[in-house]
Amino acid sequence: MISFEYLLTSLIVVVLPGTGVIYTLALGLGCGRNASIWAALGCTFGIIPHMAISILGLSTLIHASTVAFEAVRYLGVTWLAYMAWGMWHGTGAMKVTANSSPTGILKIVRDGILLNLLNPKLSVFFLAFLPQFVSANTPDTTGEMAILGLIFMAMTFGVFVVYGCFAAALRHHIIERPNVMRWLGKGFAAAFIAMGAKLMTDGR
Repeated sequence: MISFEYLLTSLIVVVLPGTGVIYTLALGLGCGRNASIWAALGCTFGIIPHMAISILGLSTLIHASTVAFEAVRYLGVTWLAYMAWGMWHGTGAMKVTANSSPTGILKIVRDGILLNLLNPKLSVFFLAFLPQFVSANTPDTTGEMAILGLIFMAMTFGVFVVYGCFAAALRHHIIERPNVMRWLGKGFAAAFIAMGAKLMTDGR
């Protein structure tokens, strides 16, 4: 059931940069290690609804419904634009100085959840991805997919924490360089805009 091929493929998928990776890196640089860990947790929680509806087969309905898919997609694009605006203008995670107050945990987790929750392609991805690694003669397809999903989530959290801690380790080297922090914030903002544009233009 849990094959080396599944673990390797999942690791590659998780390691590839996406909105969650960028968000976790931004929090690590902007607010430190603890904030990046909460960001990783929020992004991981955001996977749960997509995983659940994929396992239950409901993502087929969402994928088939143009109205439902487009509604979630536009919400996702709007949220990415909102996050980009905050980072570009220094009101988001990248607003940081040596004596800055820590960002609230609930806000960090909420933003991470919404980043993944409002991406309708995730449910379609899991519906196509997980069944490929289910044993052909398993008596409990749903249970096996749930286990595979939990492993994927655990890998997501672990990899994101590594990303965040790496960014946090660099924080002390750049925190007293406001120009560097400002341009990093603009770089993260541009990345979110690019991903929002991709989400908007990609076909289903």
